[in-house]
Amino acid sequence: MSPKVGVAPLRREQIVRATIRCLAREGYSGLTMKKVARLAGVSPGILHYYFTDKRAILVAALETVTADLDRRVGAAQARSGQDPRARLRALIHACLESSVAMREVWIVFVEFWGEMMHDAGLRSINAGLYARMRRLIAMPVAQGVRAGRFRRVSPTEAAAVILGLLDGVSLQLTFDPRAFSGAAAARFCEDALGRYLAREGREKP
Repeated sequence: MSPKVGVAPLRREQIVRATIRCLAREGYSGLTMKKVARLAGVSPGILHYYFTDKRAILVAALETVTADLDRRVGAAQARSGQDPRARLRALIHACLESSVAMREVWIVFVEFWGEMMHDAGLRSINAGLYARMRRLIAMPVAQGVRAGRFRRVSPTEAAAVILGLLDGVSLQLTFDPRAFSGAAAARFCEDALGRYLAREGREKP
């Protein structure tokens, strides 16, 4: 039985948010459709109307936390203006702050990555996600190179380096928030990125 008009998007969001909570608590190995239905407050039949199995609901969880992170980064960059250095700093701070304020985002990523190692379809989804993120990060890098603010570097390659840096530090904050503070992590990333992009004899970004 199909849901009423207008209810479907809200019900789907409700189910996906319950999945994220379940992943954060118990991981993918502990995730079951029954648990998600109970957390979401829906019947198993309603749950299966939207998602055929736990793999499908894992993909939806990844898409949702990615959209959450996108909105956070987008809002930070909108406040930063158009300066390429400021946009990259906004990216750094938004990603690192999410490791503390939105810890479930990175837990979902880790659970997805664990499953994708044994699933070509999930690897393809992840590859598409990362290609899109590299394109977005490459834009302020290219802007800075054109303006002579950064050294001449491939924006796509620089984006891969920046993404790797942010992933690594964000995951450390997620796994062990006592290792260093978010502020210290941001300073480290800004310094590392500044050295990487700085023109010889010029100030760091």
